[in-house]
Amino acid sequence: MKRRIWITVIISLLLLPLWMILAWLFTPKKKLVLAIIDKTVLTPDGQEHVSLTWILNHQKFTKNKTALYNVASDYFGFFPKPEKKYRIKGLERFTPDQLQRLSVDADALYVTDAYGVYRNEWSTQKNEGDRSSVIYGGLSRQDVDLMTLMKARHKLILSEFNTIGSPTTTDIRSQFEKLFALHWTGWTGRYFESLDTAVNKELPKWLIDDYVKTGNAWHFKTPGVAFVNIKDEVVVLALNEHLTQAIPHLVTGDNPYGLPHDLPYSFWFDVMNTDTTINKVVSRFTFDLTDKGIDELLSHHLPLTFPAVQIHKGADYTFAYFSGDFADNPISFGSSYFKGVEYVSFLFYSRFDPVDRTRFFWRYYRPLVTGLLETYSNGLHGR
Repeated sequence: MKRRIWITVIISLLLLPLWMILAWLFTPKKKLVLAIIDKTVLTPDGQEHVSLTWILNHQKFTKNKTALYNVASDYFGFFPKPEKKYRIKGLERFTPDQLQRLSVDADALYVTDAYGVYRNEWSTQKNEGDRSSVIYGGLSRQDVDLMTLMKARHKLILSEFNTIGSPTTTDIRSQFEKLFALHWTGWTGRYFESLDTAVNKELPKWLIDDYVKTGNAWHFKTPGVAFVNIKDEVVVLALNEHLTQAIPHLVTGDNPYGLPHDLPYSFWFDVMNTDTTINKVVSRFTFDLTDKGIDELLSHHLPLTFPAVQIHKGADYTFAYFSGDFADNPISFGSSYFKGVEYVSFLFYSRFDPVDRTRFFWRYYRPLVTGLLETYSNGLHGR
């Protein structure tokens, strides 16, 4: 009897992936027309928006009555082609009438990245440490015009780092800030596993050069966080000197999305302010600062904590801004075809590696964006 039970359990486990795929296949599709803007696409895998498309596919959201979203084609922005050729299909080519039509047809909008593609990065097909001229990038007037139209139609608008940072112009940035009652301080930051130039070859050369220009020597050897602003000023927080723990934290209060209370965050972010009478701060970035670290931030007029996720929900419109590069995660798209895969997601990341962005996807980004899209979709369809 026991042997039969064990055989049944083993067979069930072996067949579990098949049942999960079948369950996904028989899950009803839901139409949600989402306009996606991604101007930072170096390869067809769409690293800057693949996490979003994963969610759309997993939840069976469709771009029309039947078709699911495609990572390589279903967005507005920069499209890489073979032999280092490319095509630009952004909203810049849209007339006012076409933008008006899109604001009617689209249920929602998500700007995953407006940073763009630069000549050095495009020539090597990877992120480079040196600055170079931009091929295509920055939020455009047409992008903001579409947001304005969609806001007036009470629709969902999502955006994140880097929507209004460089190379977006000051006037376009100001329009976005007024439209959604928030403000970028001009500062951007990132955690680095090592600030030692001999160890970490991913340290941007321009970051070090800008720091040295101020008359300081780059003496850092530990992990830490670097901030840079639009005036090329650099602030460095190093472990033991400015920080008791090196990695920033996402701290979340009560929320309907099932987000963890405290989670390490190891990638790019921008330092934002917001009007809390209009936008609710769901999560904040915090740092484990020493007294010297506190003094270092305050001396550069940097806040000790600032919004990581801010959301406006009302009858007028729904808006969310993520102050980090949240949609950029090394996630396997194939896992999106397995219904209930989130319940075994712990198999896909290390609980002991705080810089694992796959962990961030499963524990934070997936439940947050899934919750926002599902809630909005249910409202559209009267559920």
